[in-house]
Amino acid sequence: MLDLEELKKNHNTNYLATSLEKLLREEAQVREMLDSDESLHELAGKELKTIQEEKERIEKQLQDILDKERDAEEFPNEIVLEVRAGAGGDEASLFAWELAHMYERYAFTQGWQWYVNYESKSDLNGYKEASFEIKGRDVYKKLRYETGVHRVQRVPATEKNGRVHTSTASVAVLPIKKKISFVINPAEFDMEYSRSGGKGGQNVNKVETAVRIIHKPTGLDVRSTNERSQLANREKAMMILTAKLQQLEEEKEAKKYAGERKSQIGTGDRSEKIRTYNYAQDRVTDHRIKKSWHNLPKIMEGDIGDIIDAIDSGETGDEEE
Repeated sequence: MLDLEELKKNHNTNYLATSLEKLLREEAQVREMLDSDESLHELAGKELKTIQEEKERIEKQLQDILDKERDAEEFPNEIVLEVRAGAGGDEASLFAWELAHMYERYAFTQGWQWYVNYESKSDLNGYKEASFEIKGRDVYKKLRYETGVHRVQRVPATEKNGRVHTSTASVAVLPIKKKISFVINPAEFDMEYSRSGGKGGQNVNKVETAVRIIHKPTGLDVRSTNERSQLANREKAMMILTAKLQQLEEEKEAKKYAGERKSQIGTGDRSEKIRTYNYAQDRVTDHRIKKSWHNLPKIMEGDIGDIIDAIDSGETGDEEE
């Protein structure tokens, strides 16, 4: 049953809800007229049929809008993707950069928009950590299972003895949702300002535009440095902090039902090892669905559509050791 009062509060459904309310009043008036004068039976019957058809048309439109809104809330078209170097020193930071590059190239093939929020680079120009905003159709639906630890096995360029090293980098995918179930208390966070580095014109290193927010109760640390103004960076950092807190709330809820709902694609935990990129064998293996793919150079250039689709469908295979 549609709740007209709630629908009138929603700007997407207000007009249709008002029209439906008007039809319901007209229907009541026709039925009242019919009760008082039986001779109007044929005329009233035609009127009621017209009203009923119009009601069904509007109700279908309203339901379609509500279904789309629910889908957009569950799978928003905006995310924050974070990469962070794990074990392995400079090699781990280079791998973190390569993962970010892989996702950026994939985003390009999907027609998505890619923005840099924050980058912290290593001496070899890899990523110690970095944060990106991606906007586009189905972005969260496609990338939601990328959260976790990614492992690389290869001979680093700096390795003189030809030994294979194992390094890791973690990925986190945070959906940016329109409806937030909580309010952040300003007393719970500290905000710091500093000068942004890198490109951005003469002004960039003179004005403190970079923003860092620390959420005291959780210890979450969020930064935004790539917007042109302090206000824009502050808004972006607050958006990311809100997404992180929303995720924490949802993880807390999910743990209550963890035994019932743990699926084959994993828990979505950032500490879970999900994939290995083995250069010697030219192979990527996803450990959750026990399936492998070859042609690593192509995959690292963003050709990950088959991997994304296989994980989304839960398609399983025989994992190669």
